[in-house]
Amino acid sequence: MGIVRDNISETAYGTWFTPIVPLKFENQNFTIQVPSQFFFEFLEENYADLICRALARITGQKTKLLYQVVVDSSNNNGKITLQSEHPHNPSEVQKAAQTSNKAPDNLYPPSTQEWDSHLNPQLNFDNFFTGNSNEIARSIAMKMAEDPGKKFNPFFLFGTSGVGKTHLCQAIGNKIVELDPQKKVMYISAHLFETQFTDARRKNDHNDFVYFYQGVDVLILDDIHELAGKEKTQQAYFHIFNHLKLIGKQLILTADRPPVEISGLEERLISRLKWGLTLELQKPDLDLRKKILYHKSTQDGVAISEEIIEYIAENVMEPRDLEGVVSSLLAQSVALNHEIDMELAKVALSRILRVRKPNLTIEGIQSMVSSYFKIEIDQIHSPSRKREVVQARHIIMYLSKKHTNHAHAYIGSLVGNRDHATVIHAIKAVQNSIDTDKSFSSTMKDLESKLLS
Repeated sequence: MGIVRDNISETAYGTWFTPIVPLKFENQNFTIQVPSQFFFEFLEENYADLICRALARITGQKTKLLYQVVVDSSNNNGKITLQSEHPHNPSEVQKAAQTSNKAPDNLYPPSTQEWDSHLNPQLNFDNFFTGNSNEIARSIAMKMAEDPGKKFNPFFLFGTSGVGKTHLCQAIGNKIVELDPQKKVMYISAHLFETQFTDARRKNDHNDFVYFYQGVDVLILDDIHELAGKEKTQQAYFHIFNHLKLIGKQLILTADRPPVEISGLEERLISRLKWGLTLELQKPDLDLRKKILYHKSTQDGVAISEEIIEYIAENVMEPRDLEGVVSSLLAQSVALNHEIDMELAKVALSRILRVRKPNLTIEGIQSMVSSYFKIEIDQIHSPSRKREVVQARHIIMYLSKKHTNHAHAYIGSLVGNRDHATVIHAIKAVQNSIDTDKSFSSTMKDLESKLLS
Protein backbone atom coordinates (compact mmCIF):
# COMPACT_ATOMS: atom_id res chain seq x y z
CA MET A 1 0.00 0.00 0.00
CA GLY A 2 3.06 2.28 -0.03
CA ILE A 3 2.33 3.61 -3.52
CA VAL A 4 -1.29 4.35 -2.55
CA ARG A 5 -0.24 6.05 0.68
CA ASP A 6 2.10 8.39 -1.18
CA ASN A 7 -0.76 9.61 -3.37
CA ILE A 8 -3.49 10.38 -0.81
CA SER A 9 -3.80 12.20 2.51
CA GLU A 10 -3.07 10.46 5.81
CA THR A 11 -6.68 11.04 6.89
CA ALA A 12 -8.04 9.34 3.76
CA TYR A 13 -5.56 6.48 4.13
CA GLY A 14 -6.47 5.91 7.77
CA THR A 15 -10.20 6.02 7.04
CA TRP A 16 -10.41 3.92 3.87
CA PHE A 17 -7.32 1.70 3.74
CA THR A 18 -6.51 0.74 7.34
CA PRO A 19 -9.69 -1.45 7.59
CA ILE A 20 -8.76 -3.34 4.38
CA VAL A 21 -7.51 -6.92 4.82
CA PRO A 22 -5.43 -8.38 1.90
CA LEU A 23 -6.57 -11.97 1.37
CA LYS A 24 -4.83 -13.52 -1.63
CA PHE A 25 -3.18 -12.98 -5.00
CA GLU A 26 -3.55 -15.79 -7.52
CA ASN A 27 -4.22 -16.13 -11.26
CA GLN A 28 -3.67 -12.38 -11.65
CA ASN A 29 -6.52 -11.72 -9.20
CA PHE A 30 -5.88 -9.71 -6.03
CA THR A 31 -8.60 -10.15 -3.38
CA ILE A 32 -9.12 -7.78 -0.47
CA GLN A 33 -11.68 -7.90 2.32
CA VAL A 34 -13.69 -4.76 3.14
CA PRO A 35 -16.08 -4.34 6.08
CA SER A 36 -19.23 -3.30 4.18
CA GLN A 37 -20.96 -2.72 0.87
CA PHE A 38 -20.47 1.02 1.40
CA PHE A 39 -16.69 0.54 1.64
CA PHE A 40 -16.73 -1.38 -1.63
CA GLU A 41 -18.76 1.32 -3.39
CA PHE A 42 -16.60 4.14 -2.03
CA LEU A 43 -13.29 2.47 -2.93
CA GLU A 44 -14.58 1.50 -6.36
CA GLU A 45 -15.71 5.04 -7.12
CA ASN A 46 -12.74 6.93 -5.67
CA TYR A 47 -9.65 4.73 -5.35
CA ALA A 48 -9.98 1.57 -7.48
CA ASP A 49 -8.10 3.10 -10.39
CA LEU A 50 -5.21 4.10 -8.11
CA ILE A 51 -5.09 0.64 -6.46
CA CYS A 52 -5.08 -1.15 -9.82
CA ARG A 53 -2.33 1.06 -11.18
CA ALA A 54 -0.25 0.36 -8.08
CA LEU A 55 -0.83 -3.40 -8.47
CA ALA A 56 0.19 -3.28 -12.13
CA ARG A 57 3.38 -1.44 -11.24
CA ILE A 58 4.27 -3.90 -8.45
CA THR A 59 3.34 -7.20 -10.14
CA GLY A 60 4.14 -6.31 -13.74
CA GLN A 61 1.03 -8.27 -14.71
CA LYS A 62 -2.48 -7.52 -15.85
CA THR A 63 -4.28 -7.53 -12.51
CA LYS A 64 -7.91 -7.67 -11.46
CA LEU A 65 -9.06 -6.34 -8.10
CA LEU A 66 -11.62 -8.46 -6.24
CA TYR A 67 -13.46 -7.40 -3.10
CA GLN A 68 -14.74 -9.77 -0.43
CA VAL A 69 -17.49 -7.88 1.39
CA VAL A 70 -18.50 -8.94 4.88
CA VAL A 71 -22.29 -9.08 4.80
CA ASP A 72 -22.92 -10.46 8.28
CA SER A 73 -20.06 -10.21 10.76
CA SER A 74 -21.71 -12.88 12.95
CA ASN A 75 -21.50 -15.45 10.18
CA ASN A 76 -18.12 -16.24 8.66
CA ASN A 77 -19.82 -17.42 5.51
CA GLY A 78 -21.78 -14.21 5.12
CA LYS A 79 -19.57 -12.76 2.40
CA ILE A 80 -19.89 -11.78 -1.23
CA THR A 81 -17.13 -11.26 -3.79
CA LEU A 82 -17.28 -8.35 -6.26
CA GLN A 83 -14.94 -7.43 -9.11
CA SER A 84 -13.47 -4.01 -9.83
CA GLU A 85 -14.37 -2.29 -13.06
CA HIS A 86 -10.88 -0.76 -13.25
CA PRO A 87 -8.44 -3.51 -14.38
CA HIS A 88 -5.06 -2.34 -15.69
CA ASN A 89 -2.03 -3.91 -17.23
CA PRO A 90 1.48 -2.41 -17.22
CA SER A 91 1.35 -1.22 -20.83
CA GLU A 92 -1.85 0.72 -20.12
CA VAL A 93 -0.26 2.35 -17.09
CA GLN A 94 2.81 3.34 -19.07
CA LYS A 95 0.72 4.68 -21.94
CA ALA A 96 -1.43 6.75 -19.55
CA ALA A 97 1.65 8.19 -17.88
CA GLN A 98 3.08 9.16 -21.25
CA THR A 99 -0.03 10.92 -22.53
CA SER A 100 -1.91 12.32 -19.54
CA ASN A 101 0.07 15.56 -19.30
CA LYS A 102 0.45 16.47 -22.94
CA ALA A 103 -1.61 18.50 -25.37
CA PRO A 104 -2.34 16.57 -28.60
CA ASP A 105 0.54 16.55 -31.07
CA ASN A 106 -1.61 17.00 -34.15
CA LEU A 107 -1.69 20.42 -35.82
CA TYR A 108 -5.48 20.73 -35.75
CA PRO A 109 -7.74 20.07 -32.76
CA PRO A 110 -9.42 16.65 -32.97
CA SER A 111 -13.03 16.29 -34.06
CA THR A 112 -15.77 16.53 -31.45
CA GLN A 113 -16.21 12.75 -31.65
CA GLU A 114 -12.64 12.33 -30.33
CA TRP A 115 -12.61 15.38 -28.08
CA ASP A 116 -11.75 14.94 -24.41
CA SER A 117 -12.93 17.99 -22.48
CA HIS A 118 -11.41 16.75 -19.18
CA LEU A 119 -14.73 17.60 -17.54
CA ASN A 120 -16.13 15.58 -14.65
CA PRO A 121 -19.79 14.89 -15.57
CA GLN A 122 -20.68 14.59 -11.87
CA LEU A 123 -19.88 18.27 -11.31
CA ASN A 124 -23.05 19.91 -12.58
CA PHE A 125 -25.59 22.55 -11.64
CA ASP A 126 -27.99 20.01 -10.16
CA ASN A 127 -25.65 19.14 -7.30
CA PHE A 128 -24.18 22.63 -6.84
CA PHE A 129 -26.06 23.71 -3.74
CA THR A 130 -26.82 27.39 -3.35
CA GLY A 131 -27.11 29.85 -0.49
CA ASN A 132 -26.51 33.53 0.10
CA SER A 133 -22.78 33.07 -0.52
CA ASN A 134 -23.05 31.72 -4.08
CA GLU A 135 -26.57 32.22 -5.44
CA ILE A 136 -25.64 35.16 -7.68
CA ALA A 137 -22.58 33.36 -9.07
CA ARG A 138 -24.64 30.28 -9.93
CA SER A 139 -27.34 32.35 -11.63
CA ILE A 140 -24.78 34.17 -13.80
CA ALA A 141 -22.98 30.92 -14.57
CA MET A 142 -26.24 29.36 -15.83
CA LYS A 143 -26.88 32.31 -18.17
CA MET A 144 -23.33 32.11 -19.48
CA ALA A 145 -23.64 28.40 -20.19
CA GLU A 146 -26.76 29.05 -22.26
CA ASP A 147 -24.99 31.63 -24.44
CA PRO A 148 -21.19 31.31 -24.08
CA GLY A 149 -18.90 34.02 -25.38
CA LYS A 150 -21.57 36.71 -25.56
CA LYS A 151 -21.62 38.11 -22.00
CA PHE A 152 -19.37 37.93 -18.95
CA ASN A 153 -16.26 37.17 -20.99
CA PRO A 154 -13.85 36.46 -19.42
CA PHE A 155 -15.57 35.10 -16.32
CA PHE A 156 -13.27 35.12 -13.29
CA LEU A 157 -14.20 33.25 -10.09
CA PHE A 158 -12.13 33.61 -6.94
CA GLY A 159 -12.36 32.42 -3.37
CA THR A 160 -10.58 30.34 -0.75
CA SER A 161 -9.95 26.64 -1.26
CA GLY A 162 -13.02 24.43 -1.18
CA VAL A 163 -15.78 26.99 -1.78
CA GLY A 164 -16.84 25.39 -5.08
CA LYS A 165 -14.91 27.26 -7.79
CA THR A 166 -13.92 24.10 -9.66
CA HIS A 167 -17.41 22.64 -9.29
CA LEU A 168 -19.09 25.75 -10.69
CA CYS A 169 -16.76 26.22 -13.66
CA GLN A 170 -17.04 22.52 -14.56
CA ALA A 171 -20.82 22.78 -14.24
CA ILE A 172 -20.69 25.57 -16.84
CA GLY A 173 -18.64 23.38 -19.17
CA ASN A 174 -20.93 20.37 -18.75
CA LYS A 175 -24.03 22.49 -19.39
CA ILE A 176 -22.50 23.95 -22.57
CA VAL A 177 -21.72 20.46 -23.88
CA GLU A 178 -25.22 19.29 -22.94
CA LEU A 179 -26.83 22.13 -24.90
CA ASP A 180 -24.44 21.90 -27.86
CA PRO A 181 -22.38 18.67 -28.14
CA GLN A 182 -20.44 20.20 -31.05
CA LYS A 183 -18.79 22.75 -28.76
CA LYS A 184 -15.15 22.05 -27.97
CA VAL A 185 -14.92 22.71 -24.23
CA MET A 186 -11.57 22.29 -22.48
CA TYR A 187 -11.08 22.25 -18.72
CA ILE A 188 -7.48 22.29 -17.50
CA SER A 189 -5.69 23.16 -14.29
CA ALA A 190 -2.97 25.79 -14.44
CA HIS A 191 -0.48 23.23 -13.17
CA LEU A 192 -1.22 20.83 -16.03
CA PHE A 193 -1.23 23.71 -18.52
CA GLU A 194 2.27 24.64 -17.32
CA THR A 195 3.41 21.00 -17.60
CA GLN A 196 2.09 20.72 -21.16
CA PHE A 197 3.70 24.00 -22.17
CA THR A 198 7.08 23.00 -20.71
CA ASP A 199 6.92 19.70 -22.59
CA ALA A 200 5.97 21.49 -25.83
CA ARG A 201 8.90 23.91 -25.52
CA ARG A 202 11.31 21.04 -24.92
CA LYS A 203 10.13 19.46 -28.17
CA ASN A 204 10.06 22.77 -30.05
CA ASP A 205 6.28 22.39 -30.41
CA HIS A 206 5.43 25.76 -28.84
CA ASN A 207 3.44 26.98 -31.87
CA ASP A 208 1.45 23.74 -32.11
CA PHE A 209 0.62 24.01 -28.40
CA VAL A 210 -0.73 27.54 -28.78
CA TYR A 211 -2.56 26.65 -32.00
CA PHE A 212 -4.29 23.71 -30.33
CA TYR A 213 -5.74 25.84 -27.54
CA GLN A 214 -6.73 28.57 -29.98
CA GLY A 215 -9.02 26.00 -31.59
CA VAL A 216 -11.31 25.49 -28.60
CA ASP A 217 -14.72 27.10 -28.08
CA VAL A 218 -14.59 27.33 -24.29
CA LEU A 219 -11.36 27.35 -22.29
CA ILE A 220 -11.57 26.83 -18.51
CA LEU A 221 -8.30 27.47 -16.69
CA ASP A 222 -8.43 26.48 -13.02
CA ASP A 223 -6.15 28.09 -10.38
CA ILE A 224 -4.44 30.64 -12.62
CA HIS A 225 -2.54 31.95 -9.57
CA GLU A 226 -0.28 28.91 -10.00
CA LEU A 227 1.11 30.56 -13.16
CA ALA A 228 2.54 33.42 -11.07
CA GLY A 229 6.17 33.94 -12.01
CA LYS A 230 5.94 31.60 -15.03
CA GLU A 231 6.59 34.30 -17.63
CA LYS A 232 6.86 32.10 -20.73
CA THR A 233 3.69 30.19 -19.87
CA GLN A 234 1.85 33.44 -19.21
CA GLN A 235 2.94 34.73 -22.61
CA ALA A 236 1.56 31.62 -24.29
CA TYR A 237 -1.74 31.95 -22.40
CA PHE A 238 -1.85 35.66 -23.25
CA HIS A 239 -1.78 34.89 -27.00
CA ILE A 240 -4.38 32.14 -26.58
CA PHE A 241 -6.58 34.49 -24.53
CA ASN A 242 -6.38 37.31 -27.07
CA HIS A 243 -7.26 35.04 -29.98
CA LEU A 244 -10.22 33.38 -28.27
CA LYS A 245 -11.60 36.68 -26.98
CA LEU A 246 -11.26 38.27 -30.41
CA ILE A 247 -13.31 35.56 -32.12
CA GLY A 248 -15.97 35.45 -29.40
CA LYS A 249 -15.00 32.26 -27.58
CA GLN A 250 -15.67 31.89 -23.86
CA LEU A 251 -12.87 32.16 -21.27
CA ILE A 252 -13.40 31.03 -17.67
CA LEU A 253 -10.77 31.29 -14.94
CA THR A 254 -10.50 30.61 -11.22
CA ALA A 255 -8.04 31.68 -8.53
CA ASP A 256 -7.77 31.98 -4.77
CA ARG A 257 -7.81 35.79 -4.97
CA PRO A 258 -8.85 38.54 -7.42
CA PRO A 259 -6.58 39.28 -10.43
CA VAL A 260 -5.10 42.50 -9.00
CA GLU A 261 -3.88 40.62 -5.91
CA ILE A 262 -2.03 37.86 -7.77
CA SER A 263 1.58 38.97 -7.60
CA GLY A 264 3.73 37.54 -10.37
CA LEU A 265 1.16 37.93 -13.15
CA GLU A 266 2.02 40.22 -16.07
CA GLU A 267 0.21 43.55 -15.99
CA ARG A 268 -1.11 43.10 -19.53
CA LEU A 269 -2.64 39.75 -18.51
CA ILE A 270 -4.19 41.26 -15.38
CA SER A 271 -5.63 43.99 -17.59
CA ARG A 272 -7.26 41.40 -19.88
CA LEU A 273 -8.71 39.50 -16.93
CA LYS A 274 -10.43 42.70 -15.75
CA TRP A 275 -12.28 43.04 -19.07
CA GLY A 276 -15.06 40.69 -18.02
CA LEU A 277 -16.84 39.81 -14.80
CA THR A 278 -15.05 38.97 -11.55
CA LEU A 279 -17.03 37.30 -8.76
CA GLU A 280 -16.09 36.03 -5.31
CA LEU A 281 -17.39 32.72 -3.99
CA GLN A 282 -17.56 33.01 -0.21
CA LYS A 283 -17.61 30.26 2.37
CA PRO A 284 -21.09 28.77 2.80
CA ASP A 285 -23.31 30.08 5.55
CA LEU A 286 -24.88 27.81 8.17
CA ASP A 287 -27.97 26.93 6.13
CA LEU A 288 -25.90 26.01 3.08
CA ARG A 289 -23.53 23.90 5.16
CA LYS A 290 -26.53 22.01 6.54
CA LYS A 291 -27.86 21.51 3.02
CA ILE A 292 -24.53 20.03 1.91
CA LEU A 293 -24.48 17.68 4.90
CA TYR A 294 -28.05 16.49 4.31
CA HIS A 295 -27.23 15.73 0.68
CA LYS A 296 -24.00 13.89 1.49
CA SER A 297 -25.59 11.79 4.24
CA THR A 298 -28.58 10.92 2.02
CA GLN A 299 -26.27 10.08 -0.88
CA ASP A 300 -24.27 7.68 1.31
CA GLY A 301 -27.34 6.24 2.99
CA VAL A 302 -26.24 7.48 6.41
CA ALA A 303 -28.81 8.17 9.11
CA ILE A 304 -27.73 11.38 10.87
CA SER A 305 -30.08 13.22 13.19
CA GLU A 306 -30.91 16.89 12.74
CA GLU A 307 -29.16 17.67 16.03
CA ILE A 308 -25.88 16.16 14.78
CA ILE A 309 -26.24 17.88 11.40
CA GLU A 310 -26.64 21.18 13.27
CA TYR A 311 -23.59 20.44 15.45
CA ILE A 312 -21.34 19.61 12.51
CA ALA A 313 -22.54 22.60 10.46
CA GLU A 314 -21.87 25.00 13.35
CA ASN A 315 -18.33 23.73 13.87
CA VAL A 316 -17.07 22.85 10.39
CA MET A 317 -16.64 25.90 8.18
CA GLU A 318 -14.66 24.49 5.26
CA PRO A 319 -16.91 23.02 2.51
CA ARG A 320 -14.52 20.17 1.68
CA ASP A 321 -14.37 19.15 5.32
CA LEU A 322 -18.15 18.71 5.48
CA GLU A 323 -18.19 15.69 3.18
CA GLY A 324 -15.09 14.31 4.87
CA VAL A 325 -16.80 14.41 8.25
CA VAL A 326 -19.77 12.39 6.96
CA SER A 327 -17.46 9.78 5.41
CA SER A 328 -15.41 9.60 8.61
CA LEU A 329 -18.55 9.22 10.73
CA LEU A 330 -19.75 6.34 8.60
CA ALA A 331 -16.34 4.67 8.62
CA GLN A 332 -16.07 4.89 12.40
CA SER A 333 -19.65 3.73 12.83
CA VAL A 334 -18.86 0.63 10.73
CA ALA A 335 -15.51 -0.01 12.40
CA LEU A 336 -16.89 0.33 15.93
CA ASN A 337 -20.29 -1.23 15.14
CA HIS A 338 -21.84 1.81 16.81
CA GLU A 339 -24.75 4.01 15.75
CA ILE A 340 -24.00 7.61 14.82
CA ASP A 341 -24.78 9.64 17.92
CA MET A 342 -23.51 12.95 19.31
CA GLU A 343 -20.64 11.29 21.19
CA LEU A 344 -19.36 9.64 18.00
CA ALA A 345 -19.76 12.90 16.10
CA LYS A 346 -17.63 14.78 18.62
CA VAL A 347 -14.94 12.10 18.50
CA ALA A 348 -14.93 12.14 14.70
CA LEU A 349 -14.55 15.91 14.54
CA SER A 350 -11.79 15.97 17.14
CA ARG A 351 -9.79 13.40 15.15
CA ILE A 352 -9.90 14.93 11.69
CA LEU A 353 -10.03 18.68 12.26
CA ARG A 354 -9.77 21.35 14.87
CA VAL A 355 -13.28 22.34 15.92
CA ARG A 356 -13.73 26.08 15.79
CA LYS A 357 -15.24 27.95 18.67
CA PRO A 358 -19.01 28.17 18.04
CA ASN A 359 -20.62 31.54 17.38
CA LEU A 360 -17.33 33.36 16.86
CA THR A 361 -18.20 36.97 16.06
CA ILE A 362 -16.38 40.02 14.73
CA GLU A 363 -17.12 41.78 18.01
CA GLY A 364 -15.57 38.89 19.94
CA ILE A 365 -12.49 38.90 17.69
CA GLN A 366 -12.08 42.66 18.22
CA SER A 367 -12.33 42.25 21.98
CA MET A 368 -9.72 39.47 22.01
CA VAL A 369 -7.25 41.34 19.79
CA SER A 370 -7.75 44.56 21.74
CA SER A 371 -7.00 42.76 25.00
CA TYR A 372 -4.07 40.82 23.55
CA PHE A 373 -2.26 43.92 22.27
CA LYS A 374 -3.56 46.21 25.06
CA ILE A 375 -5.04 48.71 22.57
CA GLU A 376 -8.48 50.21 23.12
CA ILE A 377 -11.13 49.28 20.52
CA ASP A 378 -11.98 52.98 20.04
CA GLN A 379 -8.36 53.58 19.06
CA ILE A 380 -8.48 50.68 16.59
CA HIS A 381 -11.61 52.21 15.02
CA SER A 382 -10.02 55.66 14.85
CA PRO A 383 -8.11 57.07 11.83
CA SER A 384 -4.81 56.54 13.72
CA ARG A 385 -1.90 55.40 11.54
CA LYS A 386 0.33 54.34 14.42
CA ARG A 387 2.07 51.10 13.49
CA GLU A 388 0.74 49.04 16.42
CA VAL A 389 -2.82 50.31 15.87
CA VAL A 390 -2.77 49.58 12.14
CA GLN A 391 -1.38 46.10 12.82
CA ALA A 392 -4.13 45.30 15.34
CA ARG A 393 -6.76 46.62 12.93
CA HIS A 394 -5.40 44.45 10.10
CA ILE A 395 -5.28 41.36 12.31
CA ILE A 396 -8.93 41.85 13.30
CA MET A 397 -9.93 42.02 9.64
CA TYR A 398 -7.83 38.96 8.78
CA LEU A 399 -9.23 36.84 11.62
CA SER A 400 -12.79 38.02 10.95
CA LYS A 401 -12.59 36.89 7.34
CA LYS A 402 -10.96 33.59 8.28
CA HIS A 403 -13.25 32.64 11.14
CA THR A 404 -16.62 34.09 10.16
CA ASN A 405 -18.73 33.97 7.00
CA HIS A 406 -19.09 37.73 6.63
CA ALA A 407 -18.26 39.65 3.45
CA HIS A 408 -15.36 42.12 3.23
CA ALA A 409 -17.70 45.12 3.23
CA TYR A 410 -19.50 43.99 6.38
CA ILE A 411 -16.24 43.36 8.22
CA GLY A 412 -14.99 46.81 7.24
CA SER A 413 -18.19 48.45 8.44
CA LEU A 414 -17.65 47.04 11.96
CA VAL A 415 -13.96 47.92 12.11
CA GLY A 416 -14.06 51.70 11.96
CA ASN A 417 -16.35 51.87 8.91
CA ARG A 418 -13.63 50.88 6.41
CA ASP A 419 -14.46 49.87 2.84
CA HIS A 420 -14.05 46.40 1.33
CA ALA A 421 -10.83 47.34 -0.49
CA THR A 422 -9.20 48.24 2.83
CA VAL A 423 -10.19 44.86 4.28
CA ILE A 424 -8.77 43.01 1.25
CA HIS A 425 -5.51 44.95 1.61
CA ALA A 426 -5.36 44.18 5.35
CA ILE A 427 -5.87 40.44 4.80
CA LYS A 428 -3.13 40.37 2.19
CA ALA A 429 -0.73 42.32 4.43
CA VAL A 430 -1.26 39.96 7.37
CA GLN A 431 -0.83 36.86 5.20
CA ASN A 432 2.40 38.26 3.74
CA SER A 433 3.73 38.90 7.26
CA ILE A 434 2.79 35.36 8.34
CA ASP A 435 4.66 33.95 5.33
CA THR A 436 7.82 36.04 5.79
CA ASP A 437 8.13 36.90 9.50
CA LYS A 438 8.58 33.95 11.89
CA SER A 439 8.04 36.12 14.97
CA PHE A 440 4.78 37.53 13.61
CA SER A 441 3.68 34.05 12.54
CA SER A 442 4.28 32.79 16.08
CA THR A 443 2.27 35.69 17.49
CA MET A 444 -0.64 34.89 15.18
CA LYS A 445 -0.60 31.21 16.19
CA ASP A 446 -0.69 32.18 19.86
CA LEU A 447 -3.52 34.66 19.25
CA GLU A 448 -5.59 32.17 17.26
CA SER A 449 -5.01 29.51 19.90
CA LYS A 450 -6.47 31.83 22.57
CA LEU A 451 -9.30 32.85 20.26
CA LEU A 452 -10.34 29.26 19.56
CA SER A 453 -9.84 27.87 23.06
